Amino acid sequence: MVILRGGAVMRLLIQRVTEARCHIEGRVFSQIAKGLVVLVGVGYDETDEDIEWLAKKLVQLRIFDDEAGVMNLSLHDIGGEAMLVSQFTLHAMTKKGNRPSWIKAAPESISKPLYEKFVHKVEELLGRSVATGEFGADMKIELTNDGPVTIWIDSKNRE
Repeated sequence: MVILRGGAVMRLLIQRVTEARCHIEGRVFSQIAKGLVVLVGVGYDETDEDIEWLAKKLVQLRIFDDEAGVMNLSLHDIGGEAMLVSQFTLHAMTKKGNRPSWIKAAPESISKPLYEKFVHKVEELLGRSVATGEFGADMKIELTNDGPVTIWIDSKNRE
């Protein structure tokens, strides 16, 4: 279990997509068809339980249309693909001034292993590999948001 300091959580920004590509240095690094692009921001307070809860929530989130056009199917149900991209800027603090602060984002020595643990847990639950970006790289994410459906989840606010 990892517990470090208070104030920050793992955050997911989930986008339902018909397709997506991650470009690094002008080349396609990874791509998916129908599924989810998930931006993952890692904070300090993450536990194995948080990672497990978020991974299960992501895989089971019923945000894909069934045959009646109702959002009633999960990524797992439709056999959809996932792209998980590390994104420390999800921890931007903008209360003071106009320049965001990222002091609640965990440093790479902490966030990279937790991000990788999250990726592996999602792969385990889906029963297949997921696409990723490259941790710390300058990435360009190209996607077609489907709906659009965009959802925010964090590990400490389980609403």
